[in-house]
Formats: sequence, C-alpha cells, structure tokens
Amino acid sequence: MPLWLWLVDSLLAVVVLAIVLLALVVVRRRSIERRSGAFELTVSRRDSGAAGWSIGTGVYHDDHLEWYRTFSLAWRPTIVLPRRGVEISGRRQPDGAEGHVLSPGYVVVDLQASEGQFRLALTPPALTGLLAWLESSPPGRGINTVL
Repeated sequence: MPLWLWLVDSLLAVVVLAIVLLALVVVRRRSIERRSGAFELTVSRRDSGAAGWSIGTGVYHDDHLEWYRTFSLAWRPTIVLPRRGVEISGRRQPDGAEGHVLSPGYVVVDLQASEGQFRLALTPPALTGLLAWLESSPPGRGINTVL
C-alpha cells in the first residue's frame, strides 16, 4: 500500500474520531441541560480578573448544586456545592476584562462554601432562582445571603 493511502486513512480516522468525540460532548450536554432545575452557570475559583472563568450548567437538587463543565466528557459534576454552609457575600456587574469574557447581562456573585471561594456568573433570573433555592432550605441549615 502506498504511503499516501496510509496518510489518507490516518487522516480519515482522526476526522472520524473528532466527529465521534464532538457528538459525545453534544449528547452529554443536552442530557444535562434537559434535567429539571438546570440553568446556565459560569464559574471561577480565582479571586479576581477575567482569567479562570469556565462555562457550564448548574443543576439544582434538594440539598446541593451540581456544576458541569460544558466542554467535557465527564458525566460526573466538576463542582458540588452543598446547600448547607453556602454564603453569598455580594453581587456586582462584570468589571474590566470580565465584561469581554462573560455573556452580556450576566451578574457576578461572590460565594463562600465549605469547598472554597467561588465566583458565579449568571443571568438575573437565574440569580433570583439561586437565592430562592438557598433561602427555601429547611430551618436550621445556616444559609447566609448578604446582598
């Protein structure tokens, strides 16, 4: 078999593999987004600046919030935030370079949880849903929202 046929076959195999991986990412994302309580949520673990933001999908559960990275093949959530012990310390509009990184109309929320400090970027209606979810926890859970 000539060398150029090996190259064509190899290139075809790479293209087919890329298409299969892309299809898996799309199927995973649609499966997560169709769950009850799913919403768009961008997360950063860094203290400030435009670096570190990752787009994804948040999914509410009774006692925790799961966050799935958009461009991933993992079926498990990247971040799990329990409802207990979550404190929202403030909200603001994206500043500086964040305005170019985040989607238009997003609000940035500073959040402290037992897992660490996070910044969440979400739409105002999604923020209302997050605050309602936090405030509707059963009594004695120790939820704090300082806005």
